[in-house]
Order: sequence, then C-alpha cells, then structure tokens
Amino acid sequence: MGQAHIIRSNTFRWALAVAGVFAVFVMVLFGFIYWQADQYLIARSDKMISSQLNFIAGLPSERRLNAINDHLKQDSHGVEYAGLFSADGREIAGNLERFPPDLQMDDSVRSISVERMLPTGRETHVIRAIARHMPNGDALVMGRDVDETREISHVVAQALALGLLPALCLCLLAGAWLSMRAQERVEEVNQRVQRIIAGDLRERLPHRDVDEPFSRLTVIVNGMLDEMEAMIHALAGVGNDIAHDLRTPLTRARLTLERGRTNATTLERLQLVVDKAIANIDQSLAIITALLRLAEIENSRRSAAFGTVSLHEILREVCDIYEPIAENKNVNLRIGVQQPLNVRGDRDLLFEAVANLVDNAIKFTPEGGRVDIELIRGDNKTTVRVTDTGPGINDQEREAVLRRFYRSDKIRSTPGVGLGLNLVAAIVKLHGFRLAIHPGPGGWLEVICPDH
Repeated sequence: MGQAHIIRSNTFRWALAVAGVFAVFVMVLFGFIYWQADQYLIARSDKMISSQLNFIAGLPSERRLNAINDHLKQDSHGVEYAGLFSADGREIAGNLERFPPDLQMDDSVRSISVERMLPTGRETHVIRAIARHMPNGDALVMGRDVDETREISHVVAQALALGLLPALCLCLLAGAWLSMRAQERVEEVNQRVQRIIAGDLRERLPHRDVDEPFSRLTVIVNGMLDEMEAMIHALAGVGNDIAHDLRTPLTRARLTLERGRTNATTLERLQLVVDKAIANIDQSLAIITALLRLAEIENSRRSAAFGTVSLHEILREVCDIYEPIAENKNVNLRIGVQQPLNVRGDRDLLFEAVANLVDNAIKFTPEGGRVDIELIRGDNKTTVRVTDTGPGINDQEREAVLRRFYRSDKIRSTPGVGLGLNLVAAIVKLHGFRLAIHPGPGGWLEVICPDH
C-alpha cells in the first residue's frame, strides 16, 4: 500500500485534523499553565518582599543597618536587593547605589529597572521592589530579582512544550495505523465485490464478530447477497420452466391441428380438433396470465391503499363459490369461523390467496374426502387454516412447492400450471404475513396474520 494513498486517505486527514486541534488545545493549556505559574511565583515573591520590608522597618533605627547587611549576606543566589537612603538621597546601607526614581513610596510592589555593579561589570536588572518612609526621614527599599521566577516558569513551559511533540507524533502514527487498517479492509471488500461482480455468487464480505458499524453493515450486505443469490438461482430456472410448460400445450395444439387438417373428413371432426387446440392454447394463456399476475403482485405498490378487510366475509364468499365444485367431486366443504375478525390489507388479493388454497385442497382431495376452512384467533395473531384429507405435501417438498412451475411427480396428471402456491406466497409476503405448511396426509396450510 503506497504512502501517498495513506496520506490522501480520509482517515489520516481526520487524524491530522484531530492532532492539529489537540496541538492548539495543548498550546493554549500550556500557555495558561505558564501564565498561572508566572503569576503565582511573582505574587509569592511580592509577598516575601513585603514581609522583609515590614520586618526591617519595624526594627529600631540602630539595628536596621545590621539587619540589611545580614539579609544581603544570606543571599547566596544574588537575587536580593536592599537599600537605606537618607532624606537627601544619600546611600546609607544596602546594595543599591541610588534610590530608584521610578519607585513610589506607597507600600505597593512594582517592577523597576535598577543597575548593579558586579565583578564582571555593571548590569541592569528588572526587579520587583517596594519602598517606605521611615519615621526618622530615611527611605527603605526592598527588592528581589524576578528573573529567577521567570526562569522557573520558562523551565516548566519548556518541559510541557517538549511533551507536545511526542503527543503529536503519537497522533500521527495512530492516524497512519487507522488509515492502513481501513485501507486494508476496504481493499479486501473491493476484491470480494469484484469476485461477486465476476459471477461468484457464493462470495461474501468479510465479517468480524464485533459490535461496530462496519461489521453491522457487512451483516446486512451479506444478508442482501444471500437473498440475491437465492433469487438469481430461482430466476435461472424460471426461463427453462416457462419454456417447458408453454412448449407442452403449444406442441399439443400444433399436433392436434396438423392431424385434424390431415384426418378430419367432416365438420364435426374439424370442430373437435379446433376445440382441443383451443384448450391447449388456453392453458398456455393461463400460464402467461399467472406469470403477469405474479409480476404485478411482486412489484405492487398497493400497500399504500391497504384498508380494513373482514376475513370472515372473504372465507364465506370463497366457500359459496367452491361449494358447487366440491359437491360435484363429492367432497365435503366446511367452514368454521369462531368470531368476526379483521386484518389490514388488500381485499381482492387476500380473496385470491384464500381461493387458491381452497382450489388446491379440493383439487387434490379424493372423492368422499373433506376440506375445512377455519378462521382462528389466538396468541396475538389471526390465522386462516385450510385442511384437507388429500395426500398432503411431504416434508421434503415444503420449500419446493412454493417455487414457480413446481409440480410433484404424484400430481403430474392433475391439471394445473404449478403457480398457485407461488401466487399465494407472493400475496402473503406483500402483506407482511406468513405462510406455514404442515406436511403429511391430512395436513394443512395456514396464512398467519400477526398483530402489528
């Protein structure tokens, strides 16, 4: 991975921005600490000077000279200043050659410039000093060099500033590491996406079992890829299924017409041939109509127009329609409604779903059998259950029967195109309901409508 890619990455830029903000914050913090330390040291020095002035001023005049000299002798660092001047400005004692002209005798500590003779020569220093008139007319001056306090503050500030550079380097290293880590993950995702685009539908995005946004996103995307893989595999066989199911009735229609043209010698025989051809063409049209209906439902936006639907009324209407068909086949069709129940949905689509379930039950129930339609309420859900005494759906075919054009080998001879349950499943999915299949002879199918 190139260094330029890392530097240009958003992660590194964000880390750099955070490091910059951190640096500004630290500089402001260090400046505040420096200012507070400087003020504290100066205030402490001022308090010490005032205490020294009060002590010496409180002594008798004959002891002041010795007190000033002892005070200066004890100054090993050479930062103390003291001076006793007569009323005419003459120096009496101390290490100040003359009275500082900028110093006011108001018992307040001030910063002034003074000259001091040292073995190396005369030097000018900025000191903090205070002056006071003595009762005998003399002027007492006490001072202290504040360069020492400023040096201490400078050392503290320098130590704090030196800590800023490692902190900035650490931030930049963290940014570079995060950028490299993000680039590696993105590159891995890109490679896998390229394999998916190339046709490897089994490929999935890398997932780590940690609670982070990227991992949660990969779980969602992988779920979407699972759905897409299932849909693509399902669609891959739809074209063949459509061709196969349309080819059979169309071939029959062609053979019937060809034989009729050759063998039909009377009008009645020709009409019989045409009727058979029309029946096969009608079967092909039924397949096309069912496919278009499925496409309409699966792409439907009718959920916005959902309303309250009385399921008990739909069940009674379906029962009234299919009761004559059941009687012709000697099948006992019964309905059981515990109480009037309503759901939210599209009435026409729900009617079509229930009608398909009942039609299948009657179609595959042998003569003398029974079909029950029930409307049940319980466990915060409403259930439409259709039970029959037919051969039922075995456990291995529970998922297969919901695919388009699927027809079990044992019902190949029964009329149909294999789209009824697929149509029901599409309607149920559109409504947010659930279709449950209980396999085996005497089994049942349920449309479960949970409460929302």
